[in-house]
Amino acid sequence: MGFREIKYKEDFNPGFLGLFINPFYFARKGLFHHMKELAQQLDGDLIDVGCGRKPYRSLFHTKSYLGMDIENPGHSHEGEDIDVYYDGTTFPFSENHFDSALCNQVLEHVFNPDEFLAEIARVLKPGGKLLLTVPFAWDEHEQPYDFARYSSFGLQHLMEKHGFEVVEHRKSVNDIRAVVQLLTTFIYKQTLTKSGVVNLLFTLLLIAPFNLFWSLFWPLFGRSRDFYLDNIILVRKK
Repeated sequence: MGFREIKYKEDFNPGFLGLFINPFYFARKGLFHHMKELAQQLDGDLIDVGCGRKPYRSLFHTKSYLGMDIENPGHSHEGEDIDVYYDGTTFPFSENHFDSALCNQVLEHVFNPDEFLAEIARVLKPGGKLLLTVPFAWDEHEQPYDFARYSSFGLQHLMEKHGFEVVEHRKSVNDIRAVVQLLTTFIYKQTLTKSGVVNLLFTLLLIAPFNLFWSLFWPLFGRSRDFYLDNIILVRKK
C-alpha cells in the first residue's frame, strides 16, 4: 500500500497515524464509528446519494451499491467513483426502486431540501431505510454551495415531514473534542498552502499535539447533550 492509499484510509478511517496527519481527526473518527455500527442495518439494493469517492463503501454489505452525484461547480469530481449523474432535480429511477439509501455529508449543500428528501423517499421502497449524516457545527465549505446546518430537532422534523420514521438518531463528537476540532480546522485552513508537504508539516507541528492531548483527556469534561459536530440519523420509510 502506497502513501496515497494510506493517506486516503487515514482521511476517513483514522487510526493511530491519523492523529498526526489528519487535521479533521475527531470529526472523521466519529463519523466512521457511527457509520460502521449503523451500516449493517442497510440491505438489498442501495443508492449512495452524493457518493463522491464512496469513502464508506467497504462498510456496506448490500446486494448492490450504486453511487449517484450531481455536477457541481463548487466541487471537483476528479478521481471520484460515480456510477450515475442526475440533473439536480429528479433521480433517474422509478418509484420504490431501492431497499436502502445513504446520504453522507450532503444535505447541507442542498438548497431545496424538501424536494431532495422527497426524491429519496420516492425511490425507496416502503420500509426502506435511509442513513443520513449532516453537520450541526462546522465551517463553511465548498462555497458557494454550502446552504445550511441542522439541529437534531430540525432534522427529525424534516424526516417526519417526508414520510420517514426515526429508527435511531445519534450526535457525533458530543464533548470537548468538538470545540478542539473546530479550533484545529481553523488553524488548518488559516495555514493552508498549495504544497501538500507543507500542509502535512503544519499538521504535524500545529494540530497533532491537540489531537494527541485531547484523545487522552477529553473524558475529564464529560459529554454534552446539545454541543456536537454531526447528526447521524437512521430512518425508515413508512
